[in-house]
Amino acid sequence: MDENVRDLIDRLARLDTPAVSDALDYLSLRGAVIGIHPVWPCPRIAGRAITVKIAPAGLTRPEHHLATPAVETASPGDIIVIDNAGRTDVSCWGDILSNAAQVKGIRGVVIDGACRDVDGSRGLEFPVYARAGVPVTARSRIIQESFNTLIQCGGVQVRPGDLVLADGSGITFIPQERAEEVVEAAERIVEREAAMVQAVRAGRSVVDVMAESAFQAIHETKA
Repeated sequence: MDENVRDLIDRLARLDTPAVSDALDYLSLRGAVIGIHPVWPCPRIAGRAITVKIAPAGLTRPEHHLATPAVETASPGDIIVIDNAGRTDVSCWGDILSNAAQVKGIRGVVIDGACRDVDGSRGLEFPVYARAGVPVTARSRIIQESFNTLIQCGGVQVRPGDLVLADGSGITFIPQERAEEVVEAAERIVEREAAMVQAVRAGRSVVDVMAESAFQAIHETKA
């Protein structure tokens, strides 16, 4: 992994999705996804996207089990992102995949759809973010259409190599070529909000603190 990308991911991991969402808004970028949450109390994850596109099963025979090529080709620190069009009636990830991903050093998986074997992934402490947990198998219901191609997750375009941040508030995706801008903007937001919290904790009226132009300060500092 390029050293600059590694540094950006380290910085991103110290942020949260609300700050990144605000930074994306500020830069007129679409990247925040709601409705996908940790299926167990797993930690925040940040990394590069390895994408998987799922399609309904039909006459076409699948060449591979779901997501296995993505797991095999991923690098340590990557995050698998699966597009199953938000379906919650069938799983596209289970604990065998969690085991394989953990062995590869993959940081976690983000699923626009459902997973199964939640207890197994929790036991591994492997982070899984999804719309739901279900027991229903993918077999004869869905197939992998492609991997490491353009997908969408919650209506947001995701490409291989885009950056991902996932936490308890939701998911944010950052276009790789705009990552430096987004991370810098989010860092300024976090710094400003930390000052506001400090003021409130010191006894200042929250009405006064929130009435100040603090939330607009990022606009004043943009180069």
